[in-house]
This record gives sequence, structure tokens and C-alpha cells, in this order.
Amino acid sequence: MRITILLSLLLFCFACSPDKKAERVFKNGNIYTAEDKQAQVEAVAVTGDKIVALGSNTEIENWIGDETEVIDLQGQTMTPGFIEGHAHIMGVGYNELNLDLMQVKSYEELVEKVKEAVAKAQPGQWIVGRGWHQDKWTTKPAKMVKGFQTHHLLSEASPNNPVFLRHASGHAALANAKAMEIAGLNQLAKETLQQNTEEGGEIIRDELGNPTGILNERAMMLVATKIPENTAETDEQALELAIQACWRNGITSFHDAGASRENIALFKKFLAEKKLGVRLYPMLTGWDLGQVYEYFKSGPYIDSTHFLTIRSVKLNCDGALGSRGAWLLEPYTDRPDFSGMATYSMDTVLKVSRDALNAGFQVCSHAIGDRANKEILDRYEIAFKENPTKAKEHRFRIEHAQHLHPNDIQRFAQMGVIPAMQAIHMSSDRPWAIERLGEKRIKEGAYMWQTLLKSGAVIVNGTDAPVEPLNPIPSFYASVSRKTLAGTPENGYEPEEKMTREQALKSYTLFASFGEFAENIKGSIAVGKLADFTVFSKNIMEVPEQEILEAQVTMTVVGGKIVYKRN
Repeated sequence: MRITILLSLLLFCFACSPDKKAERVFKNGNIYTAEDKQAQVEAVAVTGDKIVALGSNTEIENWIGDETEVIDLQGQTMTPGFIEGHAHIMGVGYNELNLDLMQVKSYEELVEKVKEAVAKAQPGQWIVGRGWHQDKWTTKPAKMVKGFQTHHLLSEASPNNPVFLRHASGHAALANAKAMEIAGLNQLAKETLQQNTEEGGEIIRDELGNPTGILNERAMMLVATKIPENTAETDEQALELAIQACWRNGITSFHDAGASRENIALFKKFLAEKKLGVRLYPMLTGWDLGQVYEYFKSGPYIDSTHFLTIRSVKLNCDGALGSRGAWLLEPYTDRPDFSGMATYSMDTVLKVSRDALNAGFQVCSHAIGDRANKEILDRYEIAFKENPTKAKEHRFRIEHAQHLHPNDIQRFAQMGVIPAMQAIHMSSDRPWAIERLGEKRIKEGAYMWQTLLKSGAVIVNGTDAPVEPLNPIPSFYASVSRKTLAGTPENGYEPEEKMTREQALKSYTLFASFGEFAENIKGSIAVGKLADFTVFSKNIMEVPEQEILEAQVTMTVVGGKIVYKRN
């Protein structure tokens, strides 16, 4: 009996005292693992880029050797590295280089920012920016056409420099008279005006038929194609700035929603130079089907270090609620003559879906309106039924899934389709979205997080940056509160659709990793997974709801290395 006890003690000590000590240990933390078992621990041990142990401070003490770097979290909260589930990484970078209009509160303030840029610009130089949203302004212009301001005040401020300012949604833009003149859209170009634009776009005009400067959806290209292209140098600068922005905001992985051929080449260049810094999951843009089919032929690209994976396609199938481009089954409440528009052929959605299944690729379709969601689910369903073997693990997604018909909500779980939803859109959009959809449609089918989760769907969270700021804390807050960032209304909009904090954390970590076929290598804190962590100044899992917004990212860890530490 004594020998048996002695042997047991020796085995216990051997298990507790690993021969190899960890390279780095994080201890004294409120560490949430996003795992159902061992959901909360105090310390984590890391060697190389992998987690080797986790548990209490006492248990992990045995992993500390003379050369182990010990990071004392001092009671701060650590989670798996946050994964941005839908955003635009080059847009994030260029938003730091160009005019950032996200915080402007009026048309006059926007014009003042343009005036400042014009004063610094060369004659004839283009002024470009993004982020304005007329429904978020505290005061509205005296004259509006179809819910938008007109170009006149902007044109007076910049008569000689062409100006092109994208809406926060990215689905509309404001051009000044000089930009429209360069594009052939001034009031003398009657033939161009009568042609309007190619299918899937709209030139907003006043009562006399003159362009107001607002270009909706694909009509934006009439002006955007006249802007000088970005250089390789500015692209690199933008990507570097975007990576740094990710680190500051605790983002360790990033689903890039629509990457061009040039973007992909740049990502591979940064990977080869070991400068990528954030784990990228880019979706090949559906606007370049040549690139898409090149990858279908060659197969998925999966980097062994897990910094770059290419196995998905992004199809832009409708617009946004803010620009009234979202494709609806019934007309807009505040524009009864219009139901939005499809911006991508549904026949092409079906063809790409069929071919993607055969090639082992995931399809991610942008759909905000209820008709767009229904039409895409219908096309996915056809492809799945035709090829049930390949459809067993398809993980096709709908990006945004913002407004659904009640009949389609259960279809996500039934078909295994992932809704990639940005909770911050509810916080930002819900106060005015009711004007677009009316109360009945809002309550029955908009931002249906809890209903989707209870049905068995897996929600991927994010911000859609630069549509919204990249910071995940406001989106996490919106997920659990259903409130605006000002804390209204008191109980939240449609409070029955709130996520729990555990669900919200998983939507930004484990569920997001599932959305890129990576749940076995990241997305939670578990032995053998990548050592990607985000550290917060406040315990976002327990503090009073409104205090969540006071939390700050204090440290970001990618592959076991501290890439950002807040002073």
C-alpha cells in the first residue's frame, strides 16, 4: 500500500514538473478560455507559438524555469485573441491615410474637413474619404433629395479639386461638381444622365433631372474609375497601418471581406517578409471571377504558419439600408417606390456556389435585405442538394444577414449556413433603420441574434471596419445590451435578441474561427492551440453593462509574442 502511494506521488510530481519549461507564462489573470470545460483559469504557459498548459497559478508555476519570461496580468482579463469576422483590411489602412468622416455630425462639418484637405492639396488633386452617414448627423441639410444631401455646398468649398467621399456603408458616395465633370456627369451630359448607369446602380437626381452628387451602388464606379490608382508604396503603407490598428484593438485574426488580385499579392509579399503580423483570412472578390477560378483550379492556399489562408469567395449581392440599396421583398417604408436592388446576378451566385463546392471553397455572400438573404439561401440550397457529398462541410456564409424574412431565419441552421453579423450595426443603425423598414419588419426579422443562436446557427461577429471603427469593445457591448453607445434605450432594442456574454465572446473567438475552418487551431485557449490572446483593462464578462465601454485593450499577443502593450 505504501509503495502504491509513493508511486502515485512520483507520477503526480512528474506530471506537475515538465522536463521542458515554458518560454512564456501569463499568470494572475481572469482568463476566459471560450471552452465549455475549464472555462476560466488563472495562468497559461506558452512555448513557441502554441499553448502548452493552462490552469491555476500554482499549477502553472511548475512550467516556469530560469529562462521563462513571466508576464503578470495583475488581475486583468485575458481572452482568446479576438477575430474580426468581417471587415476590409485595406480600407482600415486607407482610412488612416485619407479623410476619416466617421465622426462628423453634420454636412457643414464634413465640408469643413474637405476645406482643410483642399488647403493642403495640390491644384487638381483628388480629395477622397469615407465614413459620413446622413442618418447619424445631429442636424440635417435644408435641402435633401431621396434622403440625401446635394453636392452644392461641397462644390462651393472645392471648386477646383475633385472630391469623392464614400458613405460609411461603402454602398454610396458623394461627388462634387468637379468630380462629376471629370466623369461626364455634369448637367450638360444629358445622354449620360438618361442612360443612368449599368444595372445595379442609381444616380440620384433632383426634380430637374440634374445629378445631386449622390451615386448609389455600382453607379459609384462612374466616378471612382477616374480617381488615380493607389501606388504599390501607398498600398504597403496602408497595410502596415491596418496591422498596427489591429494590434491596438486586440485583433489577432482578420476575415478580409473581398480581396483583389493586388491585395492577395501584397498579403503574400508581407507573409514572405514575415511582416503580416495578423492572421488573415481573405475572401477572393467576386468582381474578379478570373482570379476566383484560378484558385478553384489550384485549390485552397493554406500557409503552414497560419498567417494566410485563402479558401473563400465574397459575392456582393445587394446594398445597405443606409443607402436604401438593400434588396427588400417589400418597398422601403420611407421610400415606397423603391425596394433596393440586386448588385450581383443570382445565376452567377448559383454557378459560383456549385463550382466552389467542387473546389473545396467557401462562398460568403453579402446580403442585408430580406429578399437578398432569401434569394441567396435559395441558390445555396440548390447547390447543396445537387452535391450532398461535398456539401457536408461547406460552411457557406451570408455576410451581414441583417434583415431576414421570418420564414428564412430557421434555414441558416437547417442548411448549415453561417450568418456573419456585425452587432455594432444594430447599435448604430437601429435608431434610424426603423424608418427604412417600419416597426413590424424590424421586430420580426432584423438583427435576430438570439433566435438564430437558439436555432443552432453559429454567428460570426465583427465590425465591418471601416464602416464602423475596428474596436471590438463597442460591438461586444452592443451584442449583450442591444443599446446605442449612449446607453439607450434602457432595456435595449428588442431585448429578447440579446446575446449572453459567453455567446458574445464565442462569436468573436471560437465561432469566428469556425467560420474560417480553424476551430481546431485557434479561437479558444486550449493546449495545442495557437497562443493568440487579447488582454482587457476591465473584466468585460462581469462588469456592469455600461462599464464594458470603458474597457481598453492593454495587450495583444500573436503566436505567443506580445505585439502591442498599452502604455
